[in-house]
Amino acid sequence: MTKNQDLLTRGKNVMVPNYAPLPIVPVRAQGVTLFDADDKEYIDLTGGIAVTALGHCNREVTKVIAEQAATLMHVSNYFTNEPAIELAEALCEKTGFERVFFANSGSEVNEAALKLARRYATNLGDKPKHKIIAFHKAFHGRSLFTVTAGGTDAYKAGFGPLPAKMEHTSFNDLESLSAMMDGETCAVIMEPIMGEGGIHGSATEFAQGVRDLCDQHQALLVFDEVQTGMGRTGDLFCFQGLSVKPDILTTAKALGNGFPIGAMMTTAKIAEAFQPGTHGSTFGGNPLACSVGKKVLEIISRPETLAQVKKSGKLITAKMNTINEEFPIFSEIRGKGLLIGCQLNEQFKDKTKDILNKGIEQGVLTLLAGPDVLRFAPSLLITEDEINKALGKLRLAIKEVYNESK
Repeated sequence: MTKNQDLLTRGKNVMVPNYAPLPIVPVRAQGVTLFDADDKEYIDLTGGIAVTALGHCNREVTKVIAEQAATLMHVSNYFTNEPAIELAEALCEKTGFERVFFANSGSEVNEAALKLARRYATNLGDKPKHKIIAFHKAFHGRSLFTVTAGGTDAYKAGFGPLPAKMEHTSFNDLESLSAMMDGETCAVIMEPIMGEGGIHGSATEFAQGVRDLCDQHQALLVFDEVQTGMGRTGDLFCFQGLSVKPDILTTAKALGNGFPIGAMMTTAKIAEAFQPGTHGSTFGGNPLACSVGKKVLEIISRPETLAQVKKSGKLITAKMNTINEEFPIFSEIRGKGLLIGCQLNEQFKDKTKDILNKGIEQGVLTLLAGPDVLRFAPSLLITEDEINKALGKLRLAIKEVYNESK
């Protein structure tokens, strides 16, 4: 039995079976290079699902962790702390928002955003204003509230009764959204680019139309940038590239480069709905997480980092199109920056997992985005040489799946 197999067996004996782990167990990593328990090397194009935006064990980040861990790790929300204030100040400066709430994950900050939207709406008048509109195939988290906002029925099955007054419509369909909105609508929540739902981006005119509809109905626009935020698309936040500003913005994942932290940002006026006691998080905004977040934000905000994201995204897209010319397996390669989805065509639509597994055999790690989309969300610092090496390995995996299916 290999070390990977031994660890997987041990894990199966003690872990709740809500995951289906891949056949390797990572034990160490640096940059985009990862090693499993049997010391096999892989190039990581997953970024821990868009989390390790600066690569594994980034030296600037690990230095901050060590220094802050030796100074002050946790004080609880009975107090504020300097790292939380500094990170909030930096986020406000770079986004134009005025108030920040910290938590530990994307689910938690989206939960906070939805709660804030409803709480704020209670102050607008005497009539009920509880309805939240989201989109089919969207993903907003795994808490009961956020999984209800998500647009995948399978994630909700067996957890009812679900929170009420949550409705869904089609993404990029302004007419259907307009028909659904009314005086009871308190918020619309959307991802500017659907991550788990297949890397589908919002058209600029759609995002602007949603903004206009929210203004007409006194509803808040919530942008879930848990995955698209923190430089992933080549802008610091995706809304900045769309030139449409939401009322509430959430982000997590890459904000801590692997250390758990999430942030919800909003205006001073809307934030007033969260008075002491209305919402909280024991670990949210702890000094260690916020010190990490500040350093990550600083590095990603550098013009050279964001320029590299755009350049690397174009390179991956071009090379994947070249591979597809050789082995026509994809119908579309789409995305923005370093969030890229490769849509399998009708003939190969059930082969996504096969490509992922063959890639593992070749030494490259990729993601899925729904049942028929291969997804890349690597480190924003990935180099041209690393891209060439990774896609060379992936080409061999695709070739194998292609030839087996002929």
